[in-house]
Amino acid sequence: MMDLKQEMQKRCNDIEKALENALPKQTEFPPVIFDAMRYSLLAGGKRLRPMLLLAACEAVGGRKEDAVDFACALEMIHTYSLIHDDLPAMDNDDYRRGRLTSHKVYGEAMAILAGDGLLHHAMETMAIACEKNPSAQTTGAMRAIAHGAGIFGMLTGQVVDVFFEGQPLAQETLDFIHLHKTAAMIRGALEAGAILGGADEKTVQTFALAGEKIGVAFQILDDILDVTATTEELGKPVHSDEKNQKTTYVTLYGIEKSREIAAGLSAEAVKIWKQQGEGCAFLLALTEYLTDRKF
Repeated sequence: MMDLKQEMQKRCNDIEKALENALPKQTEFPPVIFDAMRYSLLAGGKRLRPMLLLAACEAVGGRKEDAVDFACALEMIHTYSLIHDDLPAMDNDDYRRGRLTSHKVYGEAMAILAGDGLLHHAMETMAIACEKNPSAQTTGAMRAIAHGAGIFGMLTGQVVDVFFEGQPLAQETLDFIHLHKTAAMIRGALEAGAILGGADEKTVQTFALAGEKIGVAFQILDDILDVTATTEELGKPVHSDEKNQKTTYVTLYGIEKSREIAAGLSAEAVKIWKQQGEGCAFLLALTEYLTDRKF
């Protein structure tokens, strides 16, 4: 019987070590950009996206050693998005992962540059991995991650989120935001992991579909926790959606109905993992935990 929390902690510790090694080597000048990048990247967190990527690779018979660089790059991209998301021009949040946000420590300009630095170093990290092992698997994984983060993924979700801030949204628009802003990166993580593990196209697309369902369920639950949890539990401000006048599943349907919708999406993802067999046992357990977490 798997002890999920123990297994997650072990995997998280491995990811932390890999991230430390993946950071660019500091030069004498200017040290502030390296400090700012390190401050946000090594601030902790669930490390969900790299964990999913590595687990997907292993689930289809691949070696996680072949996927570590891509997992680190994915977390750099995620961290850059959080730095920018917290800026005064966006959500204007003062705390992230239990401590002051980048712009509160380093100033707005340096926070923007630290986010840019992480994004570009992520691309360089993947490009170097592709050079070391040029194959359809490495280039395919890089494409999946870039697609999930870019104009057809997270970035577009963020654009629509900002564009409609303070305006009432229909569920169709809200689903578009969730599918792009949150789910696209989770889809990209599972898709890239499966590609790196050598899965066939059908399996890759099945993993991608599971990622979409997990991503939307995860975001709905995140919106619920913004109302029900505390700042100490989440490590970031609560009631931020209300502050920013954002439409969420909670504002549309209430807490209980939102939980039902998230549970339904989670069950669909769990069904996919069960159909894929024993190799997906960790992904199955992780999905159930992530979409039913209390903080």
